Amino acid sequence: MKFYVSVAIAAVSLCSTVVAQQVSKEKFINIGIKGGLNVFNINNNNNANYDSKLGVNAGLIGHIHLTRQIALQPEIVYSVQGAKFNTAGITTKLNLGYINVPLMLQYMFDNGFRLQAGPQIGFLASAKSKTNNLSVDVKNSFKKVDFALGAGIGYVEPSSGLGIDVRYNLGLSDISESTAVKSTNRGFQVGLFYLFQHK
Repeated sequence: MKFYVSVAIAAVSLCSTVVAQQVSKEKFINIGIKGGLNVFNINNNNNANYDSKLGVNAGLIGHIHLTRQIALQPEIVYSVQGAKFNTAGITTKLNLGYINVPLMLQYMFDNGFRLQAGPQIGFLASAKSKTNNLSVDVKNSFKKVDFALGAGIGYVEPSSGLGIDVRYNLGLSDISESTAVKSTNRGFQVGLFYLFQHK
């Protein structure tokens, strides 16, 4: 846990330093919006197999150029994750709502494509188990903070600032409060984004 906290602190510190440098140089920091779909699951170390479930994500992004081809992209995104499983023919959906704060390091090609990777810290906002029409709050069964690594590819249309992003998130920390099982988030995200005044 100390390692994950250290990574998060380092990421935030790096982002703050870069922002301060950009502001001091009177350079523009691009802001944008994003939204899309999730396909997430929960991996368990007790051989319990869950099925992936669909969710949504939406939030704000910043885009900070370090060089012509290297950039940092901090984000704050609400993400609906979780999984689903069947018991005696009855499907239960586990809906986990996170406020995720990724910090992606990007390599930008001149044709608009981008490779990206970086750490993410997530804060659990809600956790509900839904079977048929019955919804139960299970937030106390899950830890409040989740650490992950993200990696993916994106494309922005240079003249418009409109782009698409595909990313895989690999959970690093145990999200379960139970000591009997270790559970981690993992899944894909795909969506659209728009950078205002993109250059």
